[in-house]
Amino acid sequence: MQRRNFLKNSSVAAAGLISTPLMASCKNNTELNSKAVDTTEPIIPVTICTWNFKNATAKAWEVLESGGSSLNAVQQGAMIEEADVNNQTVGIGGRPDREGNVTLDACIMDKDGNCGAVLCMQNIASPVSVARKVMEDTPHVMLAGKGAEKFAYEKGFEKTNLLTEQSRKEWVEWKKTSEYKPIINIENHDTIGILAIDKNGDIAGACTTSGMGYKYAGRVGDSPIIGAGLFVDNEIGAATATGVGEEVVRTVGSFLIVELMRQGKSPQEACEEGVKRIMAKNKDRTDFQIGFIAVNKKGETGAYCIQPGFTYRSYSNDGHMNNPVDSFLKA
Repeated sequence: MQRRNFLKNSSVAAAGLISTPLMASCKNNTELNSKAVDTTEPIIPVTICTWNFKNATAKAWEVLESGGSSLNAVQQGAMIEEADVNNQTVGIGGRPDREGNVTLDACIMDKDGNCGAVLCMQNIASPVSVARKVMEDTPHVMLAGKGAEKFAYEKGFEKTNLLTEQSRKEWVEWKKTSEYKPIINIENHDTIGILAIDKNGDIAGACTTSGMGYKYAGRVGDSPIIGAGLFVDNEIGAATATGVGEEVVRTVGSFLIVELMRQGKSPQEACEEGVKRIMAKNKDRTDFQIGFIAVNKKGETGAYCIQPGFTYRSYSNDGHMNNPVDSFLKA
């Protein structure tokens, strides 16, 4: 008992001796850290997108530079690629499913957490625009298949043949073997995800795709799924994904990255952790690609992927750049 009382009294005395300078030190450090955070200037406006879609970021930047909203910027940026018949991963000219039908998926999300999506929609050239109509004109988040197509017609969208001659010829050639083996960074290069922060500091994002070439009819990946292919939190930042959507869905990848940024990770650190989580569930697998990009509230960006070869475009007052991305697997 005497020994216990001695230790107790000694501890109290020691605490009294060190508490004042320790508390002062902690206070000073807190003040310094607070000042460092408070004086950081945001890098806005800014827009980024998956892959080297320079026309998409150029259009988004045009909207932002003129004072437009981040929501309009990401929609118009995505629409540029949906309308490009030479881009066989989105919109008109997208690769068909194994039955020869082009089905499109897209979603959009604004600064207030409002979102809209269309899944497995045929005959409409700009699914991201229909997704925005779902967000703004219905009580729903998602419309799929024939229902999404009918809704688009009701909103004035025209019926369009999405299967170009080039994509049709490639599909006919594929049917000779019917081997479903996506090529890294080619057939997996199937999505444009685009994020933007406007002059007011408000964040929005959009994601659009024709999905995996020669997929099963009805297949939907991560791109139109809020939280998987895209997630926006105006207090924290935003993230979007490209690649094999099934694996992104399994980890709710974009939501995960935003939550990691909420916990204090940089966009780069968050993207790296997102990829590592996926690879932890796919040990020894090297036959697929996933790429994440992210931006935080300060306009800082990050990206990471599984396989070498992924890049992302950025446009800000610092210029228009195609940025190489580090990968989990090395060449």
